[in-house]
Amino acid sequence: MEWIALGVLILLLLWLVVIYNRLVALRQSTGQAWADIEVQLKQRHDLVPNLVETVKGYAAHERETLDAVIQARNAAAAAKGPEAAAAAEAGLSGALGRLFALSEAYPDLKANQNFLSLQDQLSALEAKIAAARRFFNSAVSEYNAAIQSVPAVFFAGALGFQPRGFFELEEAERAAAQTPPQVKF
Repeated sequence: MEWIALGVLILLLLWLVVIYNRLVALRQSTGQAWADIEVQLKQRHDLVPNLVETVKGYAAHERETLDAVIQARNAAAAAKGPEAAAAAEAGLSGALGRLFALSEAYPDLKANQNFLSLQDQLSALEAKIAAARRFFNSAVSEYNAAIQSVPAVFFAGALGFQPRGFFELEEAERAAAQTPPQVKF
């Protein structure tokens, strides 16, 4: 009888170790996914000053817009964590939208190869950020579900496994994402 009790105890401990290791792996996956987003965001932040400098040569008197872009870029670069980064990135996206709208008023700027190249690089980065955001949110969803599922829910919190937040679109970005782009000739 003692052997059976010892066997059951050993199996229970092994089962808990397997569950714990799975939670650790999922937590690592969310951390890696967030690191991927941070890399893409850093590349985006590094492009912004070059873009602003290019625009300055053509639209120097648009100082307010240029300053707003730089302030938004600095706030986004300083943001920590998915929630703060999402809010700051929404501000940067809005400021960049106003910057690109300036190009409509300056035909020489709109035709500048450096500006066009930076704009293309930024568009490519936006697509990569969107993909990284989807991957991160998927990893967070799986992790959160695992720590809230039985039996892990009984000990996950005590072992330091806390739910993670999603990297979500702000209201303005959601509305923009649902509105089809307008093509004008």
